[in-house]
Amino acid sequence: MGLGDEMTGTSGVISPVRLAALDMAGTTVSDDGVVERAFRRALDEVGGVDSAGAVGDPDEFVMRTMGQSKIDVFTELFSGDRAKAERANLAFEAAYDDAVGRGEIGALPGATDAMAELRAAGVRVCLTTGFAPPTRDRILAALGWGSAVDLVLSPSDAGRGRPWPDMILTAVLRLQIDDVRAVAVAGDTASDLLAGWRAGAGIVAGVLTGAHDRAQLEAAPHTHILPGVSDLARVILG
Repeated sequence: MGLGDEMTGTSGVISPVRLAALDMAGTTVSDDGVVERAFRRALDEVGGVDSAGAVGDPDEFVMRTMGQSKIDVFTELFSGDRAKAERANLAFEAAYDDAVGRGEIGALPGATDAMAELRAAGVRVCLTTGFAPPTRDRILAALGWGSAVDLVLSPSDAGRGRPWPDMILTAVLRLQIDDVRAVAVAGDTASDLLAGWRAGAGIVAGVLTGAHDRAQLEAAPHTHILPGVSDLARVILG
């Protein structure tokens, strides 16, 4: 089924995109490997990951699960030990916060302009992330994006993180979007794309600026694979 079929209702009129749900790290935010380094620091601090267990090599598992809720990733890494997962998550957030404070993150090229263009055209913009709210909000402050978007959501705001559709559907409800087919989702990981597909979004676009490569993104359900988020704005606005 093509994108036009996905977005066409019974009246034959194509619904305009009214909401763009955009991932942060790797999609709109460049961190030059900070996420991976923060994961490694957290694992080094907490220890106790069994590389022979169900997750296999921890570093490979972290890359494979990019885009998912960080606390969920740590819980699986530590075989369901929630207390240890929470300690690791705190260490991860502290490491990432340190990187933000050192100026190691920035807006990806075209991201700020793309969000402004979308909002000027009447498209609401929601940023979604696997980060906890304090880290998410520190990134927003560092980038000066406090008034650049309509909504920001972490897994704790919605129920579950990616690959479940909860954050996208929460944005639909909070921003009063009438039809999930009028939503465009963009992310740099397979989990982003699966979440968008499960939410019923009309556009589900992988971008090649982050953790997963073209082959990994193409293996997930999608409508587009794009060089970057600015290309998504062109798709939406025609």
